[in-house]
Amino acid sequence: MDIEYYEILEISKNADAAEIKKAYRRLALQFHPDRNQGDKEAEEKFKAINEAYQVLSDEQKRATYDRHGKAGLDRQGFSHFSDMNYEDIMGDLGSIFESVFGGGFGGGFSSGGSSRNQKKYNLDLEAEVTLAFNEAIFGCKKEVSFSYKKPCDTCDGTGSKDKTSATCKECKGKGQVFYRQGFMTFSQTCSTCQGKGTVITNPCSTCHGKSFTTLQDKVTIDIPEGIDNNNRIRVAGKGNIDERGSRGDLYILVHVKEDEHFVRHNDDIYIEVPVFFTQVALGETIKIPTIRGEAELELPLGAKDKQQFIFKKEGVKNVHTHQLGSMIAQISIRYPKKITKEQKELLTKLQENFGIETKHKDEKFESVFDKIKSWFN
Repeated sequence: MDIEYYEILEISKNADAAEIKKAYRRLALQFHPDRNQGDKEAEEKFKAINEAYQVLSDEQKRATYDRHGKAGLDRQGFSHFSDMNYEDIMGDLGSIFESVFGGGFGGGFSSGGSSRNQKKYNLDLEAEVTLAFNEAIFGCKKEVSFSYKKPCDTCDGTGSKDKTSATCKECKGKGQVFYRQGFMTFSQTCSTCQGKGTVITNPCSTCHGKSFTTLQDKVTIDIPEGIDNNNRIRVAGKGNIDERGSRGDLYILVHVKEDEHFVRHNDDIYIEVPVFFTQVALGETIKIPTIRGEAELELPLGAKDKQQFIFKKEGVKNVHTHQLGSMIAQISIRYPKKITKEQKELLTKLQENFGIETKHKDEKFESVFDKIKSWFN
């Protein structure tokens, strides 16, 4: 007995149209022949998935199937793929095929349509700006240079000197070339005409047949306080221009330089504070820098190396909520690399003053030493 369609698509019998389509796209992508080359089982599964979707995505066929099963479909002339809606199914498969191969297949499958109505370029564009560490934290003004596209004035955006074009001989004006792979027919964007269906025979001398020109511009933007690395700033109406005069937006990608002393993580600031071992021993209070000035750090007696101390509201102001983060000071205990004879004598006296005996074994370790000696007997 054949597996029923709801099981094939792994959905319940009360699934709505959106759930059916979502399940179909997920499974079709998983079992697509081009992702499972040479796998006959995956190929058969792919066929079954498409058959199930063709029935369950059609209200009339689904109603017949729910009441009478596959036999009911056959009696009413719905013999699996015999009258399937290729415009719907192949259009969906085109999107799936595009996700398998990237963006290289304009229409996807043979009935997926042509690329001739696609824009020559995206209206939105991106530029970059680099900020110093403090500029990102406190905000500033920056002038950003960028280039944008607009239809060529000489040829009115046609790319042709005489504003005419000829039908592409490679795809015969369809914008796509077709080929078969197994039981499927695929379409690929025509490389000769780039999916337009036409070619320029007399290129414009200004744009060299591209149909657009590239212009340079500058814009001064306000960098908000607290912006972070890889954030984007939108500048409305500064993007590319199309044939109808519509203009997209400019998106500015922010890069922030690192600082020599401070390290930023989201809205928090980290700093390593070098302290001499005597300062820890004495429990001193020391001054440390913050991004806005300075603060006092009280070292507790017995502080450990790498111990962290949190200073609330000494971090970065969040670019959205305007709440201040924290500063985290991590101490790094430093010891002298060399000591003089006089310093050694002073340290020895201090050690003796604390009652620490170094020339004789501590009684609490005697049993440990005896145990270790026994390992080698």
